[in-house]
Amino acid sequence: MSFAQTDLQREVASLLVEALNLEVAPDTIDPAAPLYGDGLGLDSIDILEVALVVSQRYGFQLRSDDEDNVRIFGSLASLTEHIATHRDPAA
Repeated sequence: MSFAQTDLQREVASLLVEALNLEVAPDTIDPAAPLYGDGLGLDSIDILEVALVVSQRYGFQLRSDDEDNVRIFGSLASLTEHIATHRDPAA
């Protein structure tokens, strides 16, 4: 089953699948589904890896002590919204 994703959501979903060696197709990731636990099933180590690849790819730092992390990593949609707001245009 494929989900309607924005271009950035498709790009980030592909990045997640590649970085974490997930056995799902990027277009099967529901933008509204939780990334952590139920949903995509990521754990805290996965989230650290996601933060690293997002930082490298989009040119801004995701900090582990950010109080907004629960919201930022809540779903593919919230993660891509955060990236769109904070990314370095040159990245």
